[in-house]
Amino acid sequence: MKRLLLVSCVVVLSACSMLRTKTEPVAVSPAQPVDTRLLDANGVPIERIPFRAGVSSVTVERLGKARDCNSNEGAGLVTPPGPVEVYRMVCSSGKVFMARCELRQCKAM
Repeated sequence: MKRLLLVSCVVVLSACSMLRTKTEPVAVSPAQPVDTRLLDANGVPIERIPFRAGVSSVTVERLGKARDCNSNEGAGLVTPPGPVEVYRMVCSSGKVFMARCELRQCKAM
């Protein structure tokens, strides 16, 4: 009885291996890089400026807070450091507050 079971298993396995078809490898094209740049309405890429704190960041944050602009990030320097600097602060409401500081005297733009 054990031999019959063993022989039947061998027959089934050999039949299964005979039915298996060989598959040809499929050529896969390399993935195209995804363009993650933001574009404006005309299709021109929008430049992303990294956040940089400046000497007048705290002053601009106070100016923004006086004009109902609260931000989690704070005021970042947009221009190079110097006698005249421009700061940008994104408000929690979504609007943008900008200020120009000349020799640390800041005014809203």
